[in-house]
Parts: sequence; structure tokens; C-alpha cells
Amino acid sequence: MSTSPDPAEKQSENTYIIDAEDAAEMARLLDQDKLLTEAMGGLFPERAAGDMREIHDVLDIGCGPGGWIHEVAHRYPEIEATGIDISQRMVQYARAHAKVRKLNNAHFKVMDAHKRLDFPDNSFDLVNERFLFSFMTPDDWHTLARECMRILRPGGIIRFTEVEAGFSNMPAFERIFGVLFRALHLAGQSFSPNGQHIGLIPMLKRIMRDAGYQDIQHLAHMVDFSAGTPGNRGFHDDLDVGFKLAQPFLTKTKAITPEEFDVLYPQAMDEMLSEEFCGVWMLLTAWGRKP
Repeated sequence: MSTSPDPAEKQSENTYIIDAEDAAEMARLLDQDKLLTEAMGGLFPERAAGDMREIHDVLDIGCGPGGWIHEVAHRYPEIEATGIDISQRMVQYARAHAKVRKLNNAHFKVMDAHKRLDFPDNSFDLVNERFLFSFMTPDDWHTLARECMRILRPGGIIRFTEVEAGFSNMPAFERIFGVLFRALHLAGQSFSPNGQHIGLIPMLKRIMRDAGYQDIQHLAHMVDFSAGTPGNRGFHDDLDVGFKLAQPFLTKTKAITPEEFDVLYPQAMDEMLSEEFCGVWMLLTAWGRKP
């Protein structure tokens, strides 16, 4: 017999701006993982020559269909790589893909990043996340940083990569990102005081410092997907699907009406394919060490 979810579970689910079980979202995230890893210069661009000698157990939080973990497990067969995600569909796919590729060191579990993680203390040497802004509140970030401190071994590394997006020379493209930022602000999922941007990347080092991490550093990446660049079509396709899937969230928060969205969305996507389009994202990877 089914039962109603408790209020805490319902609140966690409601912070996801896109249905975590949507098959189209799974396909989008698989492509996005590849785009981001390439744009950042590899799986661990901040580590000299990819030196992973001290890393034996890795956790990826919000792993989606597992693209990043699959690549870590493939490139570093000596590392045990674990991904967690709230989506049953994503985790089932990630496990199946790892089995087909014979990645016996890739493991996946269904888990909610809003809650205490189901791992013992001192379980991992490195905890990674990319692009969790879409479902985390400011309080969630501080809680997660402390939880990562618990599951990291002494000397272990926390590693967060987040984005500030929407920079371009096109009006509809800038406006649709402005709608997203406004919706996140209205939903209480933004560090911006006025909803004009996400506001997270300036906070990453502060979040780590408040949680007690040491030797905190950062590395910036500029992702250029202007017309004529290799990433233009890939990021267009990513955003084309992403904004459509996010429409219910954008309209539910009243950041835009359905009628306005139906006009703005195709305009923004068309602008990305014009010869005059210029657009970039700013990514920041911040990392720190557990004492």
C-alpha cells in the first residue's frame, strides 16, 4: 500500500527544477558531461599531470547517468569510483552502462544529497560535484559541505564546480537566462540578493572555509560557445532541451508566463545559431582539504 511522502521528502523533491526521472533529461546530462569535461580540460585539470596517487576512493554527488564516474573509472582502473543520484532511472542506466563497459570499479547508489549520506565516516579520498545549483538552497550547500567533511578521510579533498551563465550579445538569450535566475531566486535556490544571477561561484570558497576545510584553492574556466566554435552546436542542443524541461519550474515560480515562454524560448535558441552570436559561461572549480 502506498503512503504519502513525509514533508521533508516532498520538500527535497520540489527543489529539482527538472524532473529527475525524465528520459530526455538523462540523455541531455550524458551529452553535457562530455561538453563540460572537454571545456574544463579534462577530468581533474587542477591536478598536476592528473596525479591521482593519493586518491583511492572517489564519490560524485548528483552523478546523473554517471558520465563523469564512468570516465574516471575507465581512466583510473585502480580507483573505486562511486556516484549517487536521487533518480532511480539515472542510477539504473549508470549501472547498466558500467556493466557493459566492464567498469567493475564504478558503483552507483540512489541517494538524496539533501540528506545525511549513507556512507560511514572517513570513506573517501575525494568528493566531487558539478552543477548542483539547480536543486540546492544556500542552507543545503553549508549542510552538504559539512557532510562531505564527515565522509572524507583526513587529508581528503572536496571539489565543487559551479557556473555563472547567460553572458551573450543577444537579447532573447540573455533574457531567458534572466528568467532562470529570477525563478531560482523566487524559489529560494540562489545566493543572489536580487535574482540577477546565480551568485554561487563567489561563495564556494566561503562555504568550504566555514565548514573547516584548509588549503582552499580555485581554478576558473571560460566556456566559449559562440558561433563558429566547436561547442556552439553542443551547448545549443543542451540548452534547447534543458530550458524546455525547465519550463514548468519557470512558470510555476511566476518568473515568466507560459505564453511569454513560448515566444522567448525559440527566439533564444535561434539566436544561438546565428552567425553573430557570442556567448560564454564562467565555471569555477574550488577545492579544499580536510584537516
